[in-house]
Amino acid sequence: MGNQKQKWKAEEEEALRAGVAKHGTGKWKNILRDPEFAPFLTLRSNIDLKDKWRNLNVGTATQGSKEKSVKSPKIKAITDGPFSGTPNSLPIVLVSQDASCNAFIDNHSKNKSAGENAPRYSSTAMIIEAISTLKDPNGCNISAIYRFIEQSNEVPQNFRRFLSSKLRRLVLQGKLEKVEKGYKIKKDSLSGTKTPSPLQKDIRSRLLQHSGSMASVDETLEEAAASAAYKIADAENKSFVAAEAVKEAERVTKMAEDVDLLLQLVEEIYDQCSRGKSVMFA
Repeated sequence: MGNQKQKWKAEEEEALRAGVAKHGTGKWKNILRDPEFAPFLTLRSNIDLKDKWRNLNVGTATQGSKEKSVKSPKIKAITDGPFSGTPNSLPIVLVSQDASCNAFIDNHSKNKSAGENAPRYSSTAMIIEAISTLKDPNGCNISAIYRFIEQSNEVPQNFRRFLSSKLRRLVLQGKLEKVEKGYKIKKDSLSGTKTPSPLQKDIRSRLLQHSGSMASVDETLEEAAASAAYKIADAENKSFVAAEAVKEAERVTKMAEDVDLLLQLVEEIYDQCSRGKSVMFA
């Protein structure tokens, strides 16, 4: 590694740019370790990447002032298939058309507002402002939104195509809704509430079911506790009644025994009287 005399190839420069776009400036070790870029930078070291990146930036800085005013959009590597690890399989590095339009709009808004101390607007804010201002009850079509933005902002040539894809993304994000004749701002986005995702709905339904089952369990436990308390009270009442019955039975038995003794005494008195004997009572 570190053969500085070898001339840089185009695929090596593209890999370096893509690596910086992904990991950031100064992360040379991370770029060399990244399996997406490592096969194209096997002959380069950290110092090689640092020097080459500085040279690329110096070369870019020497261009005209018109090119300086436009930020370089981030580049992203797009691979259609699995990475084979050979130099011929370099990922196609494309500059996103949406990123290009976003960079142009953001830079133009920044330059325009520099002398006016006005806030910086993004493409999303421009679209929302256009739809809010037009206030078409049937929805604003792409042409109306494009004309509104074009009147108050300088836009690139391919902005209409970018606007179409941006509107579709805003619909997917839930900020806009697609109607028959155009686009409208979604009510949920205005009120600050978000429509729950299917996963959130599923979790919420499960929580409701769980809470419902817990409530039924609590009700069952309360009913069981009440039934047990009633049975205990009933058992205590029956035990009290039984104890009173036992006491009454003992009292009646004692009375019966007293009666038997009295009968025996009467029989003895009668027997003696029948024999002519006198009976003396103390």
